Amino acid sequence: MGARGMEGAVVELEPGDDCESSTERGHAGGQPVVILLGWAGCQDRYLAKYSTIYSQKGCAVIRYTAPWRMVFFSETCGIRSLQAPAKQLLELLFEHSIENRPVLFHVFSNGGVMLYRYVMEMLHSHKQFKELKVAGTIFDSAPGRRNLRGALRAFATILVSRNVLLKYFLLFAFATAAAMLRILLYPLTRFIHKSHYDVLLEAPSRWPELYLYSQADAIIKASEVKSMADARQQLGVSVKAVDFAYSAHVSHMRAYPTYYSSLCTTFLSECLEGSPQ
Repeated sequence: MGARGMEGAVVELEPGDDCESSTERGHAGGQPVVILLGWAGCQDRYLAKYSTIYSQKGCAVIRYTAPWRMVFFSETCGIRSLQAPAKQLLELLFEHSIENRPVLFHVFSNGGVMLYRYVMEMLHSHKQFKELKVAGTIFDSAPGRRNLRGALRAFATILVSRNVLLKYFLLFAFATAAAMLRILLYPLTRFIHKSHYDVLLEAPSRWPELYLYSQADAIIKASEVKSMADARQQLGVSVKAVDFAYSAHVSHMRAYPTYYSSLCTTFLSECLEGSPQ
């Protein structure tokens, strides 16, 4: 069953589930809730394919992709525009009476990571969300650091159907803002608005993390994902990192569907057992 409350978000409860039965199952420690955070420009029909991995296991699924304007412009300029949708996403758990279930985050590319950054901050700072039970997080093709070339490639893909003049104007505007605020002046601007990468490096969360990346990714450097995984592991986080080697950005499932699905479901099971490998 799919439902839309928060604009752009899709909530899929298991067949036959409703608010009353959800509450009963939630208090009994029912099936997990998986929150999918899409890459910038991702259409829901693509994100829905990942829902199947979890819905087949009886999980409830919430899907949401942050607007690309917020990802590429607001966040680049230090405007915390993704705080509001991050809060609304967590509130959906309460609206559908599934807040007592374990939660798994499945985060795609930097677009998903930028939103996840605020979700994570709220999990540790907002009284309403502190009791939520996070089982773990899967990162697909993320996180990346200050790779302007990769960001431009991702943005150009989103703008491919736009007017040529508008496309190049937006690319120029983004490149200028990113180069100034997130690279050249970052030693100063970081005190006002840290990058998502630096926030994740120091995140207080200690639930397990799975990193799915590829040497062939032209947008997010494999070395940056691996550096994050290594740094988190040194902090005591249970980390697993898988290099697909040949698949493109956010295309690992398309290239290796069976292996990808198995990695996700196995990781979820290990998180729920409390003994991830």
